Amino acid sequence: MQGRRFEGRVVIVTGAAQGIGRATAFKVAAEGAKVVVADMAETELLAMSKQMEVGGAQVLTVHGDLSTARAAKHLVQIAVQTYGRVDAAILNVGGTIWFKPLTEYQPEEIEKEINRSLWPTLWCAREIAIQMKRQRCGSIVTVGSTITGGGLYRTPYAAAKGGVHAFTNALAREISEFNVRVNCVAPGAIDNGVRRVPRNTELNSPQEQAWEREACTDTMNATPMRRLGTTDEVANAICFLASDEASYITGQVLSAGGGLSD
Repeated sequence: MQGRRFEGRVVIVTGAAQGIGRATAFKVAAEGAKVVVADMAETELLAMSKQMEVGGAQVLTVHGDLSTARAAKHLVQIAVQTYGRVDAAILNVGGTIWFKPLTEYQPEEIEKEINRSLWPTLWCAREIAIQMKRQRCGSIVTVGSTITGGGLYRTPYAAAKGGVHAFTNALAREISEFNVRVNCVAPGAIDNGVRRVPRNTELNSPQEQAWEREACTDTMNATPMRRLGTTDEVANAICFLASDEASYITGQVLSAGGGLSD
């Protein structure tokens, strides 16, 4: 089955402009999908789409901030208006903004972490679930994190991704009767290369930079394979769960963290 698992299928990929989302979008396109790519980084998204089209892919781009319910609804509406259905959705938006002890976060910073790493996935999952219940079929793959199992200086992010893990399981139970599967891939330490969209546009203090280095060292020391993963390795796990190869798997969190689990 592997090779053209998404032939003719409509696949949404959020957070598609870089990193894991980008690798996943290219992979499902190579396997025959009609891809709907979404991101708030419009320039990077359009450049990526053009590259995919040169390779023969059928791509629809949707620019927007998916931390709002309105944007998530718009994304699914555009996909359905264009292609008539959504067969699979990879919900990938998120990422730590700051590395520091919880006591050093300002309230507005905590809110930004939650807004970035929980709401886009939750809002999109809701809208996609509505569509897939109508279709009575589909597969949703959320992207969580192994950091929920413990990690330094990312407590708000861990809370957001822990929420992703929890609602993945809950949603899977709610909609399994409609032949819709919901699973999660939890990446560990991943080499995303040079970030096309900065994690944080503010200049971190020397202390914050030291906390970030300490957090990264802590994660690597806890990773049995003692190396960074690649975006393609995570995309492979995502595509497996999104495809019919995982047709009897739902409500699961699959760690892709070199032996580090959530």
